Amino acid sequence: MLDVTIREDDLSGAAIQALVALHLGGMHAHSPADKVHALPLDKLRAPGVTFHSAWVGGDLAGMGALKVLAPDHGELKSMRVAPEWLGRGVGKAMLRHLLAEARARGMARVSLETGRGPAFEPALALYRAHGFERCAAFADYVVDDFSQCFTLVL
Repeated sequence: MLDVTIREDDLSGAAIQALVALHLGGMHAHSPADKVHALPLDKLRAPGVTFHSAWVGGDLAGMGALKVLAPDHGELKSMRVAPEWLGRGVGKAMLRHLLAEARARGMARVSLETGRGPAFEPALALYRAHGFERCAAFADYVVDDFSQCFTLVL
């Protein structure tokens, strides 16, 4: 098992900015334009969003964020593993870290919105393996033939 170190990140480093750009590019490549809900750098720095980076040694391996929707409800945002670290447990480590943070903050549930199709299947498998279940739309999302929402009661 990899030794993954996860830390809160201010998004100032070139490597993390490049991974955010890769994530945004991937979301635009695999989603209808009006269904891209990935957050750009300025929104990831907004109050109520805590951004984390995952490192293996000195290499950036992934990222993820927890957005506060309400004191008892969080949203996962910007979950992404760097291409060279895919399939090696980085996503699982980040997800577990963000869920632990949500629990520590007293949240009762964590939700997420994602797309459909082959590009989203690895992430969906990870979320389902950790107990996330489909749910009705939350926040400003709309569930339709592309967007789907999931939640996990903590």
